[in-house]
Amino acid sequence: MRTQSLLLGLATASSIVAAAPLDERFVADAYQPVQTSCPSSALIRPASGINRKEEIYITSRKAKADEGLSEWLKKQGSFDTSFLPTVGIASSGGGYRALLCTAGVIQALDGRDTDLETGGLYQGLTYESGLSGGSWFLSSLAGNNWPTISYLRDNLWGDAFQKGILEPENLLSISSLAEYTAVSADVLSKGHAGYDTTIVDPYGRLLSYQLLEGFDGGVNTRLSGLTSLSNFTSLNVPYPIITVRGVDGSHGQCFPDVNSPQYEFHPYEYGSWDDGIAAFADSQYMGSNLTNGKSLTGKCTVHYDNLGYVFGTSSDVFNGACTIVPASNSSLEGALETLLDHSPVVQDLFAVYPNPFYHYPHASTVQNDYLLTLSDGGEAGQNVPIWPLIQPARAIDILILNDNSADTSDNFPNGTEIHQTYLNAQVANLSKMPYIPDVATFVTEGLNKRATFFGCNDSTSAFVIYLPNVNYIYASNTPTFKLQYEKAETDGMIANGNAVAMQNGTEGWPFCLACGIMNLADGLPDGCDACFERYCYRQ
Repeated sequence: MRTQSLLLGLATASSIVAAAPLDERFVADAYQPVQTSCPSSALIRPASGINRKEEIYITSRKAKADEGLSEWLKKQGSFDTSFLPTVGIASSGGGYRALLCTAGVIQALDGRDTDLETGGLYQGLTYESGLSGGSWFLSSLAGNNWPTISYLRDNLWGDAFQKGILEPENLLSISSLAEYTAVSADVLSKGHAGYDTTIVDPYGRLLSYQLLEGFDGGVNTRLSGLTSLSNFTSLNVPYPIITVRGVDGSHGQCFPDVNSPQYEFHPYEYGSWDDGIAAFADSQYMGSNLTNGKSLTGKCTVHYDNLGYVFGTSSDVFNGACTIVPASNSSLEGALETLLDHSPVVQDLFAVYPNPFYHYPHASTVQNDYLLTLSDGGEAGQNVPIWPLIQPARAIDILILNDNSADTSDNFPNGTEIHQTYLNAQVANLSKMPYIPDVATFVTEGLNKRATFFGCNDSTSAFVIYLPNVNYIYASNTPTFKLQYEKAETDGMIANGNAVAMQNGTEGWPFCLACGIMNLADGLPDGCDACFERYCYRQ
């Protein structure tokens, strides 16, 4: 991967920045968390329902989403829109492949950005989740105030992905050196302020130069700050959720198992529904040093919730190394180590967060841990972020699952990820997840090569519309660790995502999609039965 000369150059760049006073670059580094007085409101709560602020947003957003969904449905046929379901969409991990394929699907659903028959459905969504590469997409969309995919492709992604800032041979190019020195200064400022830093810090910051507009690669863009963006305050967009995995790093665990907790991060809160944690904390005050939900000093932290750090967390696969990685190592981890100001340790492979549930009785499995050690949301077999959307408190009726996983040797999904979620949901008594067959059935019946409806005969579960990545018009099965895309490749991947959303122009598909979304309604139009016969999986 990386050459010795490259690493020496990176180390030199890092030392240059370290030697310069930070105030020569900023009066106050925007990446650095800062101390402030704690609010009078509670900073943590048990997971007894959704956050009050989320509830207020969702109630108002649902009314607006109903307008968008009703408008779209009327274009598809004579659907009764007097009652409309709550619809969420989940986008899997898979690096830039997942980002670009998801972008194509969303573009084809966005009435602002397409004349396809699926266009307008995005305006009817209430929730949107992403993990790993899917979180890159969701963060780039939300962090830039939800522009169109065309805008992001033409004004940010095209040039940035072609530049390939994480590709070894590009790291020391003249055009990117300033970015690397700036990132080093950002990370150093966080460490000097007394907060732990790991390679996820420079990783998230470098990714931000590709995904976020604004000063210094969107360094001022924070998870809690999404609530102030105009498309959020105008209720124009689904509520965004990013998922990550918990790892028991304090007891030597390097990789999560199938029962490891899933955490979700969103503008108002972060935490987990899972037994043993079952608690949430205020996103704005992420990084605060709390004991049983309170600061012993009256001081809290703000600005820890840098959006790049959050989506860097959701895509952190470095824990797979499970060892100390020297800064001279010729790997991506080794190169990122050069941007830290301490000797390499195993903890550097994780994203770390001061544990808001320290000594909090509800969070029995982590209450004695000073830090939360977190990693890629798709690890341990659940690479589609379904978990937040099947929680009873959210009452989501329809799940659109865009699966861009690399389950097969040729980088296509085969149902592994959503089948695992079904198994875990059974153990957790989450009845909103419908029955999902095993991988052998998926492959035999070709369910990974076309749209499929799950939950057709189950009125107690959510109704799942599964949209797997299929190479309809472009070779969309690029490797997960492909780090550089020419503009033509970016365009091709997005175009293929359009084809996935449209099922490559299959006759009647938009109407059948509408039937699936309205499956619980009475008096469906003629033709819906044929759609269910064609697309429903039945045991």
